[in-house]
Amino acid sequence: MSAPPGRAGSPAATLLRLHRNRPAPVAGERCEMCAVPVEGEHQHVVDLENRGLMCCCRACCLLFTEDGARLRYRTVPDRYLSFDGVPLDARAWDELQIPVGLAFLFRNSVQDRVVAFYPGPAGATESELPLDAWALLVSTVPELAVVCPDVEALLVRRTERDGRAGVASCHLVPIDACYELVGRLRALWRGFDGGQEAHAAMDAFFERVESRSRPARAATGDGAS
Repeated sequence: MSAPPGRAGSPAATLLRLHRNRPAPVAGERCEMCAVPVEGEHQHVVDLENRGLMCCCRACCLLFTEDGARLRYRTVPDRYLSFDGVPLDARAWDELQIPVGLAFLFRNSVQDRVVAFYPGPAGATESELPLDAWALLVSTVPELAVVCPDVEALLVRRTERDGRAGVASCHLVPIDACYELVGRLRALWRGFDGGQEAHAAMDAFFERVESRSRPARAATGDGAS
């Protein structure tokens, strides 16, 4: 059926034609740089200017892996290390000015400072670390200096045992794993301390981290990254 005279070029006809010719949306996630499809398990790139994480394909991730290069983007590596004997007693923890027993610490290269984030019902809360306290900690445990700025974090969890606080675990992890944990806890958090579901999620997360981790002394000693 032909269009009525004078109506073929009307705005309504144009919109209808565009709607009919529009390609179907593509299902699944896509690389935020080149738009190719990416699998469920994929790497991320950090935008250093806005601290955002971008889902990227392997080809785009390889563009931002060079150490020392002045780049706006940095690829998040897939490295897990465990640190034993980190001296974070109650006094040292207080000097870092972190009010809860779970936090991840990383160096922001743009601001040239170390920051800590800890989870809660509203998501991740930022706390600027005192530089002297962080420098003292690194001087005591030199292996901590291997944490790559912006893309890796030191994840620390302190718990009480026999009525005394102590370090339950201390790991180097990819920064996207930290934000994954924060998002998970935000969805589950109940009450003042998070509740049973949030604590179960933390236990499961740290079990996974432990299973992926290598001892930091062995990894730094053999030159591995």
